[in-house]
Amino acid sequence: MNNRIDAIYARQSVDKKDSISIESQIEFCKYELKGGNCKEYTDKGYSGKNTDRPKFQELVRDIKRGLIAKVVVYKLDRISRSILDFANMMELFQQYNVEFVSSTEKFDTSTPMGRAMLNICIVFAQLERETIQKRVTDAYYSRSQRGFKMGGTAPYGFHTEPIKMDGINTKKLVVNPDESANIRLMFEMYAQPTTSYGDITRYFAEQGILFNGKELIRPTLAQMLRNPVYVQADLDVYEFFKSQGTVIVNDAADFTGMNGCYLYQGRDVKPSKKNDLKDQMLVLAPHEGIVPSDIWLTCRKKLMNNMKIQSARKATHTWLAGKIKCGNCGYALMSINNPVGKQYLRCTKRLDNKSCAGCGKIITSELEAVVYQQMVKKLEKHKTLTGRKKAAKANPKIAALQVELAHVDSEIEKLVDSLTGANNVLLSYVNVKIAELDGRKQELLARIAELTVEAISPEQVSQISGYLDTWENVSFDDKRRVVDLMITTIAATSDSLNITWKI
Repeated sequence: MNNRIDAIYARQSVDKKDSISIESQIEFCKYELKGGNCKEYTDKGYSGKNTDRPKFQELVRDIKRGLIAKVVVYKLDRISRSILDFANMMELFQQYNVEFVSSTEKFDTSTPMGRAMLNICIVFAQLERETIQKRVTDAYYSRSQRGFKMGGTAPYGFHTEPIKMDGINTKKLVVNPDESANIRLMFEMYAQPTTSYGDITRYFAEQGILFNGKELIRPTLAQMLRNPVYVQADLDVYEFFKSQGTVIVNDAADFTGMNGCYLYQGRDVKPSKKNDLKDQMLVLAPHEGIVPSDIWLTCRKKLMNNMKIQSARKATHTWLAGKIKCGNCGYALMSINNPVGKQYLRCTKRLDNKSCAGCGKIITSELEAVVYQQMVKKLEKHKTLTGRKKAAKANPKIAALQVELAHVDSEIEKLVDSLTGANNVLLSYVNVKIAELDGRKQELLARIAELTVEAISPEQVSQISGYLDTWENVSFDDKRRVVDLMITTIAATSDSLNITWKI
């Protein structure tokens, strides 16, 4: 082991004035080493909340290969701000007899006291991160309870105007006369017992009416019908939400039938609670409602009944379900049986409002056969040397998104820090910006998760190959899993087929 080298690790979340640069960190660490050869590992634009960083992972690999004798950092939290991650790193250092040095904190990890002080410091590093997160949550929760608009674009039917609430500058929703007429018509139509989503979307498509520049589609319609921002909230609305277990901030006497409402996910609410209103938080908003309470409640109860009737639907007609889109409009294709029992694929937009020419005549079984042949060919290409090299490369899209995510996290932290002692004007601005940044953060996390799922390992390649070789004997669910691993989307018409691959 005499040929082992020293290593310097440096990390910076983003370029900002109050954060020491990577170059400065390295200079401090080199001073600690007092000359001699060393290898530098630097991660720029990565958060310290986890260890999923390219150069850090390279350092770990070199430690496991027995190449590293000592690791020097400027500060402990350059390694990680997570107690668990840091503890795992200390265990790794001990396992491979690697000395660890922090140039600013001066710990001797060879002694019990040094290791104890090390652990105490990393506890406080994690406490700092969690405190910042809690302050963001508390600020958001406090503002939402007071009826503040929490960022984002105005719902269809409204525009925003600046107002002052409790001495704080914020924004208020103001009814748009033209759009509000469409909102009222939408609710009036759905309140009729026999009216469906398709009836409503078809009507607006035929009239050429766009919603925020786009044709109205069923998911958007369902979301709008559920939103209490449109209701003229009276005591009936109050009693409805109370019966559902919703946390209502305002007194019953405040529900005069004038104002709309904001519905927020409360602190104790589990994700994906769009239909279960228990423990969600309802706040009267300063804007006027659009839809009379009786009509809004009729629609809301109809939505709830429909959800009870609909069991969790599972694809049964084709293992391509969820992947096949119309090659003309991009909407999903669905299987439909004809009188003789043969399954065809039809464009849902065509079926919905006839605003698409459709995908032509596509027989489900024939498309499945073609896609299967394409999957076989694609996997053979992927199993070549070129394909393996391509698969081994890190996804640059994920790296870019992670850099942006780190930047967003840092901006949120800076804004939260500025809340201390802020005046009302600054407080208003900061909280709106935090809400906007948090929205972008959720988008980035969702996209990173999506791309991460799409990555395919050599083990999965081998498994897929086995399935494709015995395709006729593979179960329906396993076929769906194979398709999900290999394919992002399939755009099809009777004359064309375009497959977007994950591999």
